[in-house]
Amino acid sequence: MSTLDSKVPEGPLKDKWTNYKDKINLVNPANKRHIDVIVIGTGLAGGSAAATLAEQGYNVKAFCYQDSPRRAHSIAAQGGINAAKNYQGDGDSTYRLFYDTVKGGDYRSREANVYRLAEVSTNIIDQCVAQGVPFARDYGGLLDNRSFGGVLVSRTFYAKGQTGQQLLLGAYSAMNRQIARGKIEMYNRHEMLDVVKVNGKARGIIARNLVTGELERHSAHAVVIASGGYGNVYFLSTNAMGSNVTAAWKTHKKGAFFANPCFTQIHPTCIPRSGDYQSKLTLMSESLRNDGRIWVPKSLEDAQAIREGKKKPTELTEDERDYYLERRYPAFGNLVPRDVASRAAKERCDAGFGVNKTGEAVYLDFKAAIERYGKEQAKIHNEENASAARIYDLGKAIVEAKYGNLFQMYEKIVDENPYETPMMIYPATHYTMGGLWVDYNLMTTIEGCYAIGEANFSDHGANRLGASALMQGLADGYFVLPYTIGDYLSNDIRTGKISTETPEFAEAENSVKDTLNKLVGTGGTKPVDYFHKKLGLIMWNKVGMSRNEAGLKEAISEIQELRADFWKNVRVPGKTDEVNRELEKALRVADFLELGELFAQDALTREESCGGHFREESVEIDGEQKGEAKRDDENYTFVSAWEHQGLPSEAKLHKEELKYENIELKQRSYK
Repeated sequence: MSTLDSKVPEGPLKDKWTNYKDKINLVNPANKRHIDVIVIGTGLAGGSAAATLAEQGYNVKAFCYQDSPRRAHSIAAQGGINAAKNYQGDGDSTYRLFYDTVKGGDYRSREANVYRLAEVSTNIIDQCVAQGVPFARDYGGLLDNRSFGGVLVSRTFYAKGQTGQQLLLGAYSAMNRQIARGKIEMYNRHEMLDVVKVNGKARGIIARNLVTGELERHSAHAVVIASGGYGNVYFLSTNAMGSNVTAAWKTHKKGAFFANPCFTQIHPTCIPRSGDYQSKLTLMSESLRNDGRIWVPKSLEDAQAIREGKKKPTELTEDERDYYLERRYPAFGNLVPRDVASRAAKERCDAGFGVNKTGEAVYLDFKAAIERYGKEQAKIHNEENASAARIYDLGKAIVEAKYGNLFQMYEKIVDENPYETPMMIYPATHYTMGGLWVDYNLMTTIEGCYAIGEANFSDHGANRLGASALMQGLADGYFVLPYTIGDYLSNDIRTGKISTETPEFAEAENSVKDTLNKLVGTGGTKPVDYFHKKLGLIMWNKVGMSRNEAGLKEAISEIQELRADFWKNVRVPGKTDEVNRELEKALRVADFLELGELFAQDALTREESCGGHFREESVEIDGEQKGEAKRDDENYTFVSAWEHQGLPSEAKLHKEELKYENIELKQRSYK
């Protein structure tokens, strides 16, 4: 079945990574000075990789399209980072994190990669503490953690403010030390527009200087793609607007297989859309689901009255509220996995119970948590007859300590006090589990080209546990890639500098030039955002939280028509040799218009429901799991890896069979 070599080492699961490291080829320190590595992207994955490789002695060229590496989108990750430390003594272990990740991803991930991820996760916390990352601590001074990276244990470490920002500052400081030493050459405001292959190996890139518009040739002995995910194919997502697929997509078009594009994650706790003018949705940390209870009105009349502003949610009694997650999934309640929670919210809103003006929102209510914490604090302070107001104040202080920054952000955006009025949330596109296919070494199907973090097809499978994105990015960058890339680069110690004055570099540069000139010379009348928004609507409506055969076929056809219209009628003002934000956007949207079609095609071929991919034709018909997603392990236990052969419709499907030797496949149940 499989035509792909995953290069997973032999031997027992728990020994694979150790044995692998014991036997790989190494590059001695004196030789590392003669080897160059390009890293595209400086988020948690790219930043940690660039810093670590430079610390080891390699010459690193790091590229980011922002004006500073510390503005990478990783800063927006709020909730935390998972690690199997078992500080709470609640039974966590490497195996438990491995099992939770595979199960949470609906058994669509590679066992060996996931186990390695769980294994190195404990090192990440030590690394980051050593860097000075201010993780939250409990009253005894030990690192504190909470639950949402697997609901049975507390393994999510977090920092005040935004955890991602704090972790990125750690990686950024490590990078800065190496920039000061001259081991990292930093190229801010640069965007990779093509990868260059010489004799089948990745040997460099073509980058555009976003300030001058100049095209530059950069060579190296290996190229690392760490440019994040492609959630902005939906236009509206939790990603920063600059987040894009270009680096990964250009690599795909040069021969790297693109795997599981239809595996995207819808995040259940985002601030709802307020109108058509928005360009981004604000993510609220999923940690809120630890204490917030999710509900909608029981009656359609109440929901209508709330939408029209005639009623406030605080006026509804407990009996008038439908805590639908607790009702449908009593075993897990508000902590059911992201895909399940998201679809459940959509179902309630589609049925007419949505609570904001757009009809697309549900409540996240902290009243019960404030009361619970308040009573607990009153006991701690020996206040036997504490008033309701006192209990509220004590409880509010605890909730504020945990989530204060999120509540503050919510109030600034929505202009409502979330301590007193329930928050409104609605699902939005967040993380993408699909990406460039990589083997155990994190190498793509292009020799010498690696993909790490969210840019690869992910260790997570069809769904990602909360707080595991940061874990994967830092695991890849700090602890996995530096080993695996060394094994490959050991063959390059005598290669010498890679020349950029070769036909391969010239050809790649000319191809990029042609595309730039074509876009600027189109002379159309429609702005770039017109096409991006139209694409986003097609994707959300027909390739979003639920998908069916008819809708996917329509989406493919509509995207093809939109792409043809784009190349005929897009308007890109300005010139190629200057700062040109519209040209930057146009290049990215052109890639999204191709990716969107492959995305829909992948969803069409996977005739099962799993994780973030919900096919309406594949649901349980009756029994306890009626209406829930139905996996097809007999026919779809594989990774879809697509080979570019021209148009997205011509892409060739390769399958990597997933073998489960350590885990028994079970249908998920949260009842």
